[in-house]
Amino acid sequence: MRCPFFCSLSVARLDLTPFPVDITDLTHDGRGVARRPDGKAVFVAGALPGERVMAVQTARNRSFDEARAVEIMEAAPERVIPRCAHFGTCGGCALQHYDEAKQILAKQRVLVENLERIGHVTPKEILSPLTDAAWGYRRKGRLSVRRVEKKGKTLVGFREADPRFVADIAECHTVLPAVGGRIGAIAALVDSLDGRRDIPQIEFIAGDDAIALTFRHLAPLSPADRERLAAFGSEFSFSIYLQPGGLDTVHPLGPDEPRLAFRLPAWDIELMFRPLDFIQVNAGLNQHMIQRTIDLLEPSPDERVLDLFAGLGNFTLPLARHAREVVGVEGDAGLVRRARENITHNGMANVEFHAADLAKDLSGEPWMRESFDKLLLDPPRSGADFVLAHLPLKQFRRIVYVSCHPASLARDAGFLVNEKGWKLKAAGVMDMFPHTAHVESIAMFEPR
Repeated sequence: MRCPFFCSLSVARLDLTPFPVDITDLTHDGRGVARRPDGKAVFVAGALPGERVMAVQTARNRSFDEARAVEIMEAAPERVIPRCAHFGTCGGCALQHYDEAKQILAKQRVLVENLERIGHVTPKEILSPLTDAAWGYRRKGRLSVRRVEKKGKTLVGFREADPRFVADIAECHTVLPAVGGRIGAIAALVDSLDGRRDIPQIEFIAGDDAIALTFRHLAPLSPADRERLAAFGSEFSFSIYLQPGGLDTVHPLGPDEPRLAFRLPAWDIELMFRPLDFIQVNAGLNQHMIQRTIDLLEPSPDERVLDLFAGLGNFTLPLARHAREVVGVEGDAGLVRRARENITHNGMANVEFHAADLAKDLSGEPWMRESFDKLLLDPPRSGADFVLAHLPLKQFRRIVYVSCHPASLARDAGFLVNEKGWKLKAAGVMDMFPHTAHVESIAMFEPR
């Protein structure tokens, strides 16, 4: 971490004179790439490939500079007017100024470049990108809260590009409208509370029939505040939860526990969850993703499938409609409990779940001594390198890897291909987070 002294020196030496640059590419986080006359790279926020812009330096590093576009001198034909008035200030989106069809192609380039540069692998086939709703899609997220005395109000929103600050927004077009259109009302609610300085964040999550707002609070709420929260929930049909401490302290404000669930109609499955559980953010894209996973894995009625990092059973239960048996493994004990409840809820007899930390020694796990035909991986950003190094990979006829971070997928693909003798048959991107630079991808491997 840089110390404040060196940070202040770096800022003091910045040249704030605007300078022209030609943008040739995009970075992985959605900034334009340019070169100074001396060859030094410059990453320019708000600029697109093919554009000539006037930029102002915002940071200086040894091997590259950072800047922001202050004037678009020659616009790319793919440039569009951002829908959101807060774009450029709020850090929730990075690509609203880029045509939607071009966004996903840029993400595809990021995936392919990562595979080649980090993993030294090339997929035999590039899958067609998966897309769905580009607006109002976000059904889960965390809103930061900060009381700003200089502005005389409480801010509720996503972090700015500088994460020290909360964006002053009234609405969000990527969040489902029932929440995104009421951010201003939520901010006014928090501002009316006695404990407004003790609420650092609000999490939202939506099922098919209910939306939950979970208020994290650092001090007990007054009876009057509890009444205000209950009235707000009643007015806007939100289920209000409180979180005074860790995850195990989350509880409904009222006497009844609201029912949170979403359905996967193509597989006649309903998955129940809790307010802070992980679910895929984009409901429509999630169903496309499940179908593509099944298509790539091709489970048959005589096969056993191992699903690692299985969560609530988002892939596990649909896979079980096609396979003889599916075994899900997940590190979060709470998610494992809910997954088992979902098995019972859906009346399924060919699925089982185990709790295990997939980043630690797995030799004592009972499922490690069983045989499987195919493997599904859906790891966090850190990837699946540890578990891949310890699995008996020779038993599998196919591996499908769902990734939320192309760099860790590329590293793990390199291990499978270059060290374990597998082939990368296919890979492609999925636009789980339109208008952001986040890259969700999927890859399929077969033994060589």
